[in-house]
Amino acid sequence: MAAPLKVEFHFDFGSPNAYLAELVLPEIERRTGVKFDYVPVLLGGVYKATGNMSPAESLHGIKNKPEYNALETERFLRRHNITKFKSNPFFPVNTLMLMRGVVAAQFEGMFEPYFRAAYHHMWVEPKKMDDPQVFREAFLSSGLDIDRIIARAQQDDVKKKLIENTSDAVARGSFGSPTFYVGSEIFFGKDKLREVEDEIVAQLATERRKTA
Repeated sequence: MAAPLKVEFHFDFGSPNAYLAELVLPEIERRTGVKFDYVPVLLGGVYKATGNMSPAESLHGIKNKPEYNALETERFLRRHNITKFKSNPFFPVNTLMLMRGVVAAQFEGMFEPYFRAAYHHMWVEPKKMDDPQVFREAFLSSGLDIDRIIARAQQDDVKKKLIENTSDAVARGSFGSPTFYVGSEIFFGKDKLREVEDEIVAQLATERRKTA
């Protein structure tokens, strides 16, 4: 019997485009019946390994392109009826603490509440989430046992897992976030979600033909 189709969402909380893309994933899951695996990666590590940089850096000083980028974001918000999004005034935020935290939350069975709270405090009610005190108070306000996660995040297996995820992503072709994999096919950016869904549908159809 063939293994189920593996689809992945590689994310870092520091990417606003990853936040926006993730809000659309439940629609794709509902239409296709396939669930995404959520894979935390350290975007700073990806950039360092690939020589890439954030859009804020790459667009700096370019006439018209930042404005167009903002226009495309507005179009995406309208297309998907997204109303809860604000630019983070403290951007860029060092996400090492956040990303180790989400790996720790995965290990502790607390992924979903941590994930939702992290995105909330980065892009809905934005805060300086690389400040340890702000970080702790934000998650406490969301009802999480954040001290448990902070302690777990210091363990070597958590640090190793985040490094492994990041290195593996780069080895497979990743250079930023959000990155999606449908089987072995890679897609980058929130504007590729239609192609991601098309590829899911195509690969599912191929598997059905093979087993018919």
